[in-house]
Amino acid sequence: MELLNRAMVGVLRAVPAGILWRFARRYVAGATLDEAVAVVRDLNDRGFLATLDILGEHVTTEAEARADGAAYAEVLRTIQQQHLTCNISVKPTHMGLKLGRDLCVEMFRDLTAEAQRLGNFVRLDMEDSTSTDETLDLYRTLRRETPAVGVVLQAYLRRSQEDAKRLAEERANVRVCKGIYREPEAIAFQDHEEIRKEFLALLEILLGAGCTVGIATHDEWVIQRARELVSLMGIRQEQYEFQMLLGVRPELRDRLLREGERLRVYEERSRPLVAYYRDRPTFRTVDGNQRPPAVSAAIQAAVTSAGKAAEAERRP
Repeated sequence: MELLNRAMVGVLRAVPAGILWRFARRYVAGATLDEAVAVVRDLNDRGFLATLDILGEHVTTEAEARADGAAYAEVLRTIQQQHLTCNISVKPTHMGLKLGRDLCVEMFRDLTAEAQRLGNFVRLDMEDSTSTDETLDLYRTLRRETPAVGVVLQAYLRRSQEDAKRLAEERANVRVCKGIYREPEAIAFQDHEEIRKEFLALLEILLGAGCTVGIATHDEWVIQRARELVSLMGIRQEQYEFQMLLGVRPELRDRLLREGERLRVYEERSRPLVAYYRDRPTFRTVDGNQRPPAVSAAIQAAVTSAGKAAEAERRP
């Protein structure tokens, strides 16, 4: 299998970028900020909220982290200038977490200060379990300084209910998702039904404490149970929203909007295709298998988005 994966990577690198981009285009808002803005504007015009994320993580140099931080700041200013209903989601390793905490805190302080100045919001995205403690610590450092920041919990991690209870005490703004990274059974639930139950348990903890919650899933069963839960608990509509990936189950996304739900579309913006090659951690995919780590930006974007949407494609 490893030889096959390496062969796939070699083939993909030989495919013209334009062809790869056509494959990825369903899942990616664009390779430039202007292209991403056009996608956000179209979504806003149709009634959707949006979140933008620049593809990339695990930067290897401080210069890279600072350049990407500047790109995110430009996104925030453009959102304000273009009067878009959109915030940003940023991976801590993209801002240099693994290069040093001080650098990462500095980068996020700049971003959250800019977001607060502009009346916007920064979500700290959650990565694999090696970053969970650091990400939650980073969130709390920033939250003491500004309300313009939120975090993510992954339902498949066995620790997440305890994390949710702490965040509930802090009235945090939390996105709840299932989780996509390969994790050992000692750390993460592996059974689909167990993960579903944990997802709903997190919602009950957070919503019951008055937290603002992003319900990030494409699993129709979870969505229906979540809607029943917010109705039973008498949760105000402004306290929660559903969140889905660009290009994944658009018919379900459109139906939820028609039925009166607030729905945010999570969009990833690629870097220029010819300039973007990077190793990634192993992630889950639609079929539950692992995929090779080094692929071009376009195919990476498509496969990564599909991996994030694995919960929607796998049937219990």
